[in-house]
Amino acid sequence: MLLWTVVGTSLLLSLVLPFVLKPILHRLGVLDIPNERSSHHSVVIRGVGITVAVGIVVGLALSVLTGLVPVDRSVVLIVLFMLSAAALLGWIEDYRGVSIRSRALIQLMIGAVGTLALAWTIEQSYWWVPVGALAVAAYINAANFMDGINGISGLHGVLVGIFYSVAGTMVGQFWLTVAGLVVAAAFAGFLPWNLGRGFVFLGDVGSYLLGASIAGMAVAGLLAGVYLEYLFSPVLIYLADTFLTFLRRVRAGKRWYASHREHVYQRLTDVGLTHLQSALVVTVCSALVGVAGFILATAPPPLAIACSLFAAAVVALYIYSPVILARLRRSASADR
Repeated sequence: MLLWTVVGTSLLLSLVLPFVLKPILHRLGVLDIPNERSSHHSVVIRGVGITVAVGIVVGLALSVLTGLVPVDRSVVLIVLFMLSAAALLGWIEDYRGVSIRSRALIQLMIGAVGTLALAWTIEQSYWWVPVGALAVAAYINAANFMDGINGISGLHGVLVGIFYSVAGTMVGQFWLTVAGLVVAAAFAGFLPWNLGRGFVFLGDVGSYLLGASIAGMAVAGLLAGVYLEYLFSPVLIYLADTFLTFLRRVRAGKRWYASHREHVYQRLTDVGLTHLQSALVVTVCSALVGVAGFILATAPPPLAIACSLFAAAVVALYIYSPVILARLRRSASADR
């Protein structure tokens, strides 16, 4: 009962607080102006990720204060520090702007300090610190780059949160079960606002929060002995889209950090899908790869090979989906 009270609190805060926050953000001028990367054409309030942050912070704090998480409370507090620091950096970026170099340095510092604290708490090698620093900074940026259409980030937070919660239950890491559900509930509360008629955006505060929440739980889970497949597979589609787009832009001599519309999910909207349809493609593919990864972790060799091939096929299908969809639409038009 206590678990669902904590999770319900996170959901309710994220769902209700935008009523209060929207007019404040509007007065402060925290607005998203369409640019080359945008998939919208009008000015929209951004920064509503603050309400998701409040939902997650309160939920995780309650899990510690109420004794819901009887052990590993320090792990929860460290993850809480990481996502809170990332959300604060995102809010500063939303409100005032931060240079690319400063953002990268602070993101690396958040990852390094968080991983150092986790390694000390869980009694793991400090050689994990640079790995954790890079992982946290990389996924904060991946979540930020992928936050370009309505629904995609909210659905990703819900999906990965649920997968990580199941992973925590399967390996006996109850803190991960609770943290995953809290993250999923908070992002679920944001979805009606992002998909409704008067929609709003997470802003950098929300996308940084999403990336740090997932990366923080993943690094903590890895150091605690959770199977890598459990942690890696639900985020593989996001990583593949981000890395391949980055690689494509670098090879073309473009500034990889500049605004653009070259991600797979954005190209899907260019060939006719709605925001929600494109977001669902990403989410369904992520779910399929996640299920394959969970089976792969403990499967005998023949089944493990089959799961690996299936996951690779889903990733490849996703990457080429804009090309496939465009050809299908041209073929359908030619037949008319």
